[in-house]
Amino acid sequence: MFATIIPAKNEEKSILAALTTILRLPISHIILVLNGCTDRTFELVRSIPDTRIHILYFSEPLGIDIPRAIGALYARSLGVKGALFVDGDMSGDIYENLVHLLTSIESGIDVALTNCYPYIPHRQKLANVVLRFRAKLNRELDLFKRLGLATPTHGPHALSERALQLLPLEAIAIPPLTLYWAKKNNLSIKVATSIPHVALHSPRKHRRHARLIAETIIGDCLMGLSLVQGKPMSRSLGKHKLLGYHPERRFDLLQYWEHSLESRGTFYEQHIIVPGSSSSISNPGDHLSDL
Repeated sequence: MFATIIPAKNEEKSILAALTTILRLPISHIILVLNGCTDRTFELVRSIPDTRIHILYFSEPLGIDIPRAIGALYARSLGVKGALFVDGDMSGDIYENLVHLLTSIESGIDVALTNCYPYIPHRQKLANVVLRFRAKLNRELDLFKRLGLATPTHGPHALSERALQLLPLEAIAIPPLTLYWAKKNNLSIKVATSIPHVALHSPRKHRRHARLIAETIIGDCLMGLSLVQGKPMSRSLGKHKLLGYHPERRFDLLQYWEHSLESRGTFYEQHIIVPGSSSSISNPGDHLSDL
């Protein structure tokens, strides 16, 4: 019994294509974490008559990567044997790659990753800077020979039931920390498949977004390096603090979701639509997130 977790924010152009691939997989639950959507993503997802689809709807943006942790918590509560993470904008033909990730978890791997940079001789300058920090973290963890540049930050990946239980929430919400905590907990980590970035069919973003994403990933890696080196966690590089989208991560909502999920409280009930449920969100824009 495996789940697929799909974070999505305003993905009306790609969500149906992504789900077309996901629906073919041998999985028991499809968990869509919709956060801050203002387009037709919610409507399109609700139009699919598949009882495996569970919708976690948050009217407020959760921030980058927090939806992964929200979905992981929910998957863990369902008692799944593993979870596959696929972004809602990954509309490429990656079915076989996703099968490889699931097969890897079934075979005993705890953290199965995708190499999204195979066979690329020339990269943009900004990408090279980001990859240097990813490589540095993997080397510090003594994982570079095994993983190369692969990281949960980029591309589909999967976690075993054991990983879902042992990894701290922060390690799932800040992907490079997944590698640190997986290594610390003696979890098995492997690159299970390769997908050139272009084959994911993720839409191109504006230049400012690319810069902020780069700052986010570098800052995340700096946090991971701090842990490896036994220092207080920091996102600073010299005089510069690499924040990117990090300040927008809603750890408060993540913690509130965790507590509500344990008690099946009001907050939980107001943010979930499960198969066969009579509940509906007539106006998603007014759906509450009342802290």
